[in-house]
Amino acid sequence: MTVHLARRPAAQWWALAGFLAAVLVAAVVGGLAVAQPADDYAALARPGWAPPSWLFGPVWTVLYAMIAVSGWLVWRRAGWGPALWAYAAQLVLNAIWTPLFFGAGLRGLAFADIVLLWLAIGVTVLLFRRISAVAAWLLAPYWLWVTFASALNFTIWHLN
Repeated sequence: MTVHLARRPAAQWWALAGFLAAVLVAAVVGGLAVAQPADDYAALARPGWAPPSWLFGPVWTVLYAMIAVSGWLVWRRAGWGPALWAYAAQLVLNAIWTPLFFGAGLRGLAFADIVLLWLAIGVTVLLFRRISAVAAWLLAPYWLWVTFASALNFTIWHLN
């Protein structure tokens, strides 16, 4: 008889570490794209409702932790399947945004990416909800932040 990996306590903690590592990779890929994103952000024409650059780090730290726990909760219940493929897709789209927006200065392409990211998060939430309501709700603040970030991306694109 095979013991499901998610049922072994040590495996569960290693899996959580793996989910944390995955979101860390998404964050690092974005961070490597730009040497000084706060300076680049400050140099852009921004709307009056744009948050200060110092706010992004703390917000993303909390969101990435919630994203990791959300994925881990789904993995524990269902293993790797369609819901986690959607999860992986949104992480890739997340990682691509910063290099497009800041690194390459392609604000229009970054907007297209963030729209796809928003849709991918929505699909992920719907698929996660079938497996774990808690996991789906953990993604809600992320989805809201990306909604706000989409509006900000669009506005900055048009102002610059």
